[in-house]
Amino acid sequence: MPTDDSASVPMNDASPQAPLPAPLPAPLFRKLLVANRGEIACRVFRTAKRLGIPTVAVYSDADRRALHVREADEAVHIGAAPAGESYLSIEKIIAACKATGADAVHPGYGFLSERAAFAEALAAEGITFVGPPVGAIEAMGDKVTSKRIAAEAGVSTVPGEPGLITDADMAVEVSGRVGYPVMIKASAGGGGKGMRIAWDDAGAREGFERSRSEAASSFGDDRIFIEKFVTEPRHIEIQVLMDAHGNGVYLGERECSIQRRNQKVIEEAPSPFLDEATRRAMGEQSLALGRAVGYTSVGTVEFIVDTDRNFYFLEMNTRLQVEHPVTELITGVDLVEQMLRVAAGEPLSMTQDDVRLDGWAIESRVYAEDPYRGFLPSIGRLTRYRPPAESDPGDEEPGDRVRVRNDTGVYEGGEISLHYDPMIAKLCTHAPDRATAVAAMGVALDRFELEGIAHNVPFLAAVMAHPRFLSGELTTAFIDDEFPDGFSGVEPDQATAKRLAVCALWLDALERERAADVRGARFGANVAAEEADAGRTVLCGERSWQGQVDILSRRVVMQDGQRHDVRGRVRPGERLIALVVDGVAMSLQVGRVTGGYRLRGGGRDAVWRVLPARVAQLLPLMPDKGLDAGENELRCPMPGLLVKLMVAEGDAVETGQSLAVVEAMKMENVLAAPRDAVIESIRVEEGASLAVDEVILSFAQKTKPGDVS
Repeated sequence: MPTDDSASVPMNDASPQAPLPAPLPAPLFRKLLVANRGEIACRVFRTAKRLGIPTVAVYSDADRRALHVREADEAVHIGAAPAGESYLSIEKIIAACKATGADAVHPGYGFLSERAAFAEALAAEGITFVGPPVGAIEAMGDKVTSKRIAAEAGVSTVPGEPGLITDADMAVEVSGRVGYPVMIKASAGGGGKGMRIAWDDAGAREGFERSRSEAASSFGDDRIFIEKFVTEPRHIEIQVLMDAHGNGVYLGERECSIQRRNQKVIEEAPSPFLDEATRRAMGEQSLALGRAVGYTSVGTVEFIVDTDRNFYFLEMNTRLQVEHPVTELITGVDLVEQMLRVAAGEPLSMTQDDVRLDGWAIESRVYAEDPYRGFLPSIGRLTRYRPPAESDPGDEEPGDRVRVRNDTGVYEGGEISLHYDPMIAKLCTHAPDRATAVAAMGVALDRFELEGIAHNVPFLAAVMAHPRFLSGELTTAFIDDEFPDGFSGVEPDQATAKRLAVCALWLDALERERAADVRGARFGANVAAEEADAGRTVLCGERSWQGQVDILSRRVVMQDGQRHDVRGRVRPGERLIALVVDGVAMSLQVGRVTGGYRLRGGGRDAVWRVLPARVAQLLPLMPDKGLDAGENELRCPMPGLLVKLMVAEGDAVETGQSLAVVEAMKMENVLAAPRDAVIESIRVEEGASLAVDEVILSFAQKTKPGDVS
């Protein structure tokens, strides 16, 4: 094995007279450790490797086989699965740096990324923190202080209470003074954690308790403040980049209004709402705020924007954002590279005049959560993980300049852990205009194959096709407004349903034809031909169609006499197909089920039975056994930690009353009473780790008013 000295000797047969190749530039750092996990660690490694910087990963017990461990040049174990014992341990991160000789640390986002004490501790050891100065982190990390500094720097701010809220009674008093609705927020919060909207005194009281508890759990800081909640708001943020030489640019904006529980779900750049004058004003104010705190590195200034394009400062995130890829796609700027260069002391290589916004980019956050069960977190093994090919969403992509990007930290066969955020991937599309980028995202989502855990891909696809999203009329209440009862899938309209029926008939005909060929028997072939002549019935829910397939002419003739042309090649056993029915592209994931196919795409997920006509006639006569509703037990809907029980045995409770709080993937979920009842027994204690569907408590049999003494 060559020594370090021998590795620098040219290993070729060039003569002494031959010109030597130009020396490669020295790496910006000797070795880079990423104090994070998952997709963001993999993302930073990708740029570091391109720049020739050796990389170090850190990992917990839960992440021994994680993708980011595989992607790094070296990996160091730093503790148990809980983040407090691993990724949030400053001492263990510094020890890993010393053990590997890493002279720089990139914090990613979350965990220690906005912890001033972490940057200070690294500086004391002579290790470069790839991020802003300690003073800027401290000033912007406290939301109360940051609003005061922003106001002094001439940045527009939201009305609210400047002081910290100490208890629930004060939360009610301040909320009434500011005026409902109000936003209750953790001073050290971020990522939607430690945030609640309150519409009345009861909401203010409970919102304060939940926000404080989440903030303490996620950030180790339970300070809370309150501000006015702007109705019909958009969440728009400005990306800034500043160096230590007095240079700074803003790289356009990102529209982040599609949120659920204050957690961003879909982002895009630029915003379909801003005009150039508003963009410039927001950008200049963002740079002014950065200069006021001596900011360097990449940072994001977040604003709430009302219907008249008035904008108000929310907070500054002193780190790389989850949604940074959409900015990279429309500007061509590698933000991780810029962070590394600024941290190494280099001046910016661009001015504001150099910044150009090219096209449109969309990002969909693919989460391990079940949209059909209130978006509850899901954990388990990814038995199938096949994202769409990057830079090529397929033959049916709209336009010639569409790019697909997928930032991920998982792989097929890997585990989605209970202990960390449920993000699987960030799927992005980039195109010359918004309509094309959205259409390309719809196709890419339909081609994202995920099995083994519940995921939100159907919901994301439904949003992409939603008329209000397509129009760009967005607010942070979009999901609550358009899916008030949760997500139950997309019901196809009559024309789409008929095209899906045609696809099912086509798949069935191809399968029967192949079966006849494999048998190679005249009898089998004759049976297949007779069945085709008689036609087949397609059943989906209450709908039914009858049709005949002519494979040679690539045509399906339905009972109403309409002829439907089918184009596209389907290979045996293929799970992802692309058919064109009457000129309309149908990108579908196909699963074989008894008597038919499970077809998924565009937020639709249904079983389509394809049966001989006589079998279809007899099917309604088959008995259908119902299921017990199981109303007398409160079960845990996701794996999690029972952090609070709010009732005792014998208590009478009302419909909707809060009964328990379960923490899963760093979010607290309040479980409510499904009906008026009496608590009969409590099966678990606070602090218990619960499995999916584990019984928390049971109710007495239904009572009538006056039965309870």
